[in-house]
Parts: sequence; structure tokens; C-alpha cells
Amino acid sequence: MVGLTRILFSAFAIVALPALASPPDISPLPTVRPSPAADAGTVETIATRSPRAPSALAVVTSIRPQMRADVPPSFAARAAELRARAEEATRTRDPEFRAWIEDFKTRALAMGIRERTLTRAFEGVQLNTRVLERDANQAEFSRALWEYLDSAVSATRVRNGRTQFEEYRDTLARIEQQYEVEAEVVVAIWGLESAYGASRGSTDIIEAMASLAYDGRRQDFFEEQLIAALRILDAGDTNPRNMTGSWAGAMGHTQFMPTSYLQYAQDFNGDGRRNIWSGDPTDALASTAHYLAEHGWTYGQPWGMEVELPNGFDFALAGEQERRPVRFWNDQGVRLAEGGDIPDHGQASILLPAGAQGVALVIFDNFRVIERYNPADAYVIAVGHLGDRIGGGPAFEADWPRQDRALTFAEREELQRRLQTAGHYDERIDGIIGPNTIAAVRRFQAAIGVTPDGYASPSILERLRRG
Repeated sequence: MVGLTRILFSAFAIVALPALASPPDISPLPTVRPSPAADAGTVETIATRSPRAPSALAVVTSIRPQMRADVPPSFAARAAELRARAEEATRTRDPEFRAWIEDFKTRALAMGIRERTLTRAFEGVQLNTRVLERDANQAEFSRALWEYLDSAVSATRVRNGRTQFEEYRDTLARIEQQYEVEAEVVVAIWGLESAYGASRGSTDIIEAMASLAYDGRRQDFFEEQLIAALRILDAGDTNPRNMTGSWAGAMGHTQFMPTSYLQYAQDFNGDGRRNIWSGDPTDALASTAHYLAEHGWTYGQPWGMEVELPNGFDFALAGEQERRPVRFWNDQGVRLAEGGDIPDHGQASILLPAGAQGVALVIFDNFRVIERYNPADAYVIAVGHLGDRIGGGPAFEADWPRQDRALTFAEREELQRRLQTAGHYDERIDGIIGPNTIAAVRRFQAAIGVTPDGYASPSILERLRRG
């Protein structure tokens, strides 16, 4: 979903942890350039340098969904006409917006953007009201973590990921060797962000960024993204109408925001352009690996591992902020779900994303690196688990509290207000279930004699309502 350093999406993801959009699960995979067959040495590079089992390299059968049959030209033309009319209905010729563009052009010229670029970039651009509506309504979406993971790490997405891993094995081996980021993690981000390129987004980025900047709710942020997009055009990496992506500005196979593109995008195929928009994902995959590497990725370290907690575990020790040596957790009796001690990969935390009744994880520093791509726990877990599954790893052994539903944004605010009234919470009422709210829930749970796991469930809200 997000492109790198996506402040906008980051805010939404924190507000509603499970509210992330699910990339299409059954979309036809895009037609891409065939990858040359990998030689034995290249295959060995992934298989021997990666800490994971090389079983993913054994995938040899393409399992692409069947494309829809061709439709008659007359029907296709009519459908295109209707789509164009629907799109036009969301774009308005607002004279105030035109005046804002002219003022913005003056400022952009002063910042070094060429006049020719500005003319081409804003040709035909109109106020996109659909983008503004989607921006205004983000906080209302709500989805349980396990529902998100059911889609994000579905059998179809795992299967397609292994197919793409096999198809691009030579390219991925070179990317892994250069940036020292495991190939399956890069492929997992690709799968989550655009369903392996099938859903890269078709919104005009210049029009979207201009509309959002004009709207003014986060004017500075979107003006910064708009200037960055114009610099990309100035550099000649793409043309204005080819610069498409999500309604909030994320672009290409792995959904980079314009500012992140300027800082981290790579020309890995050596054609002189950092092209993340085309059917060939090479530059996008390398850019993602580069981003993770620049943010501190440790090669050979897991993002996290499923664990079992001992009877009597002190739930006050759980939480991303409680970082302890692995030996500490082993001494506490925490064990891998598959059996045995936790291997020493440095400082680690115990994460309970759905409380004591859900999957328990031990997470390492690479978890936090993926957070730099998108800080929502749901997203990080999905990327990590999908990467493990693409690499041949098992599904989670524990289940989730599927009888629960996700709290709505209004309910999360109510939860905080009621915790505040009960004397357990003194922070801002913002609907964000972060460390402070989790700690407040834990204090309330301890006060009423239930397992203090910090899980903000509907039953906890109902208990608060009863006083």
C-alpha cells in the first residue's frame, strides 16, 4: 500500500492498524519481460547467502490467473466511453483551483523547476474531487488484523509470489547480492503494494498532488510531494501522463512517494532511467531493496518469529518498546512455536498484536526497518510473513480471536475517553491504538482482574461502558 516514507498513509495506518487496503488477490499478473534463465552460480547466491530454506527456488510452474477473453471492439469502445465519462465527473474545472496552480507555478519556477516541465505537467489537470473524498474518509475504514492477513498472505498471493520469485530469480539474486536484503522480503513488499505489479494505480500523480495541496488539509506535505514529482519529470525519468499511481501519490510496483523516489530510486537495469512505472519491475525491486538497506536492514536476521508464551508470562514485558537480549526471553520460558530456544539475532521484543488469544511473535530490528516503509503492525507482519511463506516457511500455528471485530475510529476514541475517565489514560484523544493506549488498557485489565495483555477489544470497551 505505501510508498516509502509515506507520512500520509503512515498516519492512517496508525489510526486504524488493520485498516490497510488489501491488494487485489486474484488480479491477473501483468505481462512482464521474461527473465533470462539463471545460471547455477546465480541460483547458488540466493540459496546459500539467504538464511532461509531455498525451497522457493524449486517453483517451476507459472500459475498466473487466466486473462479475460477479448471483447468486441464496439463494446470495448462503448465501455471506454462510459469510463471516461465517469472519470470526468470526478474532475471539475474550478477557477480557484486554476488560480492556485498559476500561483504554485510561480513558486515552483523560483525553486528551479523548468517552465517547459510545468507547462507539460499541468496540461489538462483539473481538481479531482474523488481524491479529496478518499482523503477525507480514510479514518473511517476498519478491518481486523486477521481479516487483513487472510487476504495479504492468502494462498493465491503466496503462490503468485513464488511464481514471480522464480521468474525474476536472476535479477533478484543480483539485487540481494548488491543491497544485502533478502529477495523474498522485496518480493513480499511488491506483492503487498501492487499485487506483483497488477495494481500499480492509474491516478494522475500531478493532478492528485495538486488537488490535495490545494485542499489545504496537509498542504505542506502535498506541495513537497508535488515539487518532488516535478523534479522527477525534469530529470526525464518519465512523462507527466505516465506518472500514475495511487490517489495519495504512491507510484509504481512498490509504491514510492515522489520524495522517496528522489532519494532512493535506482536504475538497476542500466537504461539511464529510474523507471518504476513500466511492466518491468527491475528498477522498482532494486529501489525497495536500497530503501531497506539504507534504513538499517541486517542481512540474515529475521523480521520476527512465532513463539509460545509460558504459563504465568508477565504481560507487562510485552510490547515493541520492551527490547531485551534473546537470552532474557529464553530464560523467561518463551519458546519458538516450532520448538526450541529463540536464536540470538540481537535485541528482541515480544509482540501480541491480538492479545493473549492470538499469535505471539518475537520481533527483531528488521521489524522496525519494515516499519520505515509503513509503520502499521498489520503491514509489517504481512510483509514479513508473506516473505517467509514465499521462502517456503509455514503458516502461523496459533489462530486469532476471530470472534472479535475491529473497533471503529469512533469506538477507539470512545475507548480512550473512557480510559481517561477511569484514570488510566492521560494522553490526547486521537483514536490511535499505540503504546500509550495499550498500556492504559493493560492497567484497566489489571484493575478488573483479567489478563493484562493490552488488547483493545470490543469486550474491553463494553466493560468500560459498564463502569
